Amino acid sequence: MAEEPRAVAAVAAVAAVAAEVTRKGLAYRPQNWWWNAEPISRPGRSVIFDIDGVLADATHRQYLVRGRGRNWDLFFEMCGRDDLIEPVATTGRLLDPGLQVILLTARPSWVAGETIEWCRRHKVRWDLLLMREHGDYSMARDFKQFSVEELRQFGFAPELAYDDDPRNVEMFEQAGVPCVFIYSGYH
Repeated sequence: MAEEPRAVAAVAAVAAVAAEVTRKGLAYRPQNWWWNAEPISRPGRSVIFDIDGVLADATHRQYLVRGRGRNWDLFFEMCGRDDLIEPVATTGRLLDPGLQVILLTARPSWVAGETIEWCRRHKVRWDLLLMREHGDYSMARDFKQFSVEELRQFGFAPELAYDDDPRNVEMFEQAGVPCVFIYSGYH
């Protein structure tokens, strides 16, 4: 709980910098944000999707992070080989075009290129991708909680989320974002 006020203060500081940069007519985004096309000029109603276990079937690489000798680097390097979980991707495509689709993943930012290529290859609908910054080893729940607050500071209004980790589902619900639990078998 002691970390919470610092996290809120950090988000407020980032939002203040973003507002100042925007006021000067410059584009701003946190380093761990990628836009699918142009930056969204008017953030608003949005839906959040996790990637691994929700849109991407990472079953084939789970052995790398089970038991002793976990190899997280190889686990993430192989993310471009995942199959698409078609029913969830179809759900994203069918959403109201006025909704902004945010991909919020605990994948490290060093696999952003592979992640974006995978999304394009599989025609995943998305407007904004958020990933962990280099060196961020926080729990996925903490990273995603911080990101939800950061999104709100930027004007996004998350109305629904999709996640496969019960801890994240609980976090979204506590943050006032209803969350659809997708069973992946990973957690």
